Amino acid sequence: MNTTCTVSKEWLFEHMNDSDVMIADCRFDLKDAKAGREAYRKSHIPGAMFFDLKNDLSGTVGTHGGRHPLPDPEVFAQQLREKGINKEKHVVIYDDDHGQMAGRLWWLLHYVGQKNASIMDENFSEWMKQGYPVTTEVPTLTPVSFESDVNENMVISMDELKQRKDRNGVSLVDARAPERYNGTSEPLDHKAGHIPGAINMFWKDNLAARGTWKPEEDLRAMYDHLRNEEEVIVYCGSGVSANANIIAMQKAGLKNIKLYPGSWSDWISYGDNEVEKD
Repeated sequence: MNTTCTVSKEWLFEHMNDSDVMIADCRFDLKDAKAGREAYRKSHIPGAMFFDLKNDLSGTVGTHGGRHPLPDPEVFAQQLREKGINKEKHVVIYDDDHGQMAGRLWWLLHYVGQKNASIMDENFSEWMKQGYPVTTEVPTLTPVSFESDVNENMVISMDELKQRKDRNGVSLVDARAPERYNGTSEPLDHKAGHIPGAINMFWKDNLAARGTWKPEEDLRAMYDHLRNEEEVIVYCGSGVSANANIIAMQKAGLKNIKLYPGSWSDWISYGDNEVEKD
């Protein structure tokens, strides 16, 4: 069984019919919530089931918690049972955003104890462009039993973040684009800037020129300055693209990485939280 963070298109094509491999389509457009499901209906990798960021991979939006709060772990675990995913399965996830959306499902699977998960390296559009098979057929899913084992050490709350972010040995990483971090542009949230003390490491910088993930030696060099930190906390706009950085950090060999799930959209929902612009 292959349990690396990413697998190639070639690997998936070779193993897509293996009994222990399940495929998940996580395509989603932040500006058009229906686009991902419509794209799935038109074509997807054979055998792939669909996970919707808003309806399947997020909880109910409230005053706090951000634009894409984490789903209730037990509700998410029940989805896995219904879709036939248990800890013996190897889930391979793809999207059309270089892992930005697929990373959310990858992280959630690890969060509830399903660690056999990988992201397909490169987009679905590349899979199609290179002539790999696609279909419109929706797979028949057989429910299975699944016992969740939630790892609360993977997350940090807003209050915990405020207490710990300025301590020695703790680094806070903002995964958004530089212009959003700097506060010169904010297309999604009502306030621009970043959490004071955060450094900017744009999640797309994990990618090589042709859209694949950078080799592990390059990622190790990129994240080397964080290697000796006791704790690395990652956030983005709403806890989605930050997972791409977490995957890259794991590939680079970093330990004790935490996600601030509510991220920037949660931070600014508290009126007394300070905001920094660069």
